[in-house]
Amino acid sequence: MIFDMQTLLSDAQAITVTAVSSNIIDLGPINAGFARDIGKGNPIPLRIQVLEAFAAAGAATLTVALEVSDDAAFTSPVQVWTTAAIPKATLVPGYAIVPEYITRRTNKRYMRLTYTVATGPMTAGKITAGVTMGNQSNGE
Repeated sequence: MIFDMQTLLSDAQAITVTAVSSNIIDLGPINAGFARDIGKGNPIPLRIQVLEAFAAAGAATLTVALEVSDDAAFTSPVQVWTTAAIPKATLVPGYAIVPEYITRRTNKRYMRLTYTVATGPMTAGKITAGVTMGNQSNGE
C-alpha cells in the first residue's frame, strides 16, 4: 500500500489504552447550501493495519471507529463506522481491519479514528492507518 502523508491518521501509533488517532484529516470547509458525503461516488481506500502484534496480560480486545466532526477538537464527534471487538490474538502484524473504503455519512469537515481498548491495557501493539492509493486484496 502507498500511504499519503497528508491523509495519514496513525503512523506506527502505539495503542495500549483507549486513544484517538495521532492525526486528523481536514476535509476542508463546507460552503453554505452544499452537502458533503465523501463516502459517495468513487470509493476512497482506507487502510487500518497492524504493524506490531498486540499483547496484554488478560483477554484484551480492540475496537476501531471512524468519527467525523464539525470542529477539530471533536467536541461533538459522530461515529460513522465501527468494528466489532477484535481479540488481541487476531491483532498480528499484517492484519488489516476493514472497511476497505471510507464509508458513507463521512459528511463533516474533520475525520479521525478512535481506538477503544477493553479488558486492557495492552502491553504492545502498533497501527498504521490512513487513505491509500489502493488496497492490496490478495491473501485477505
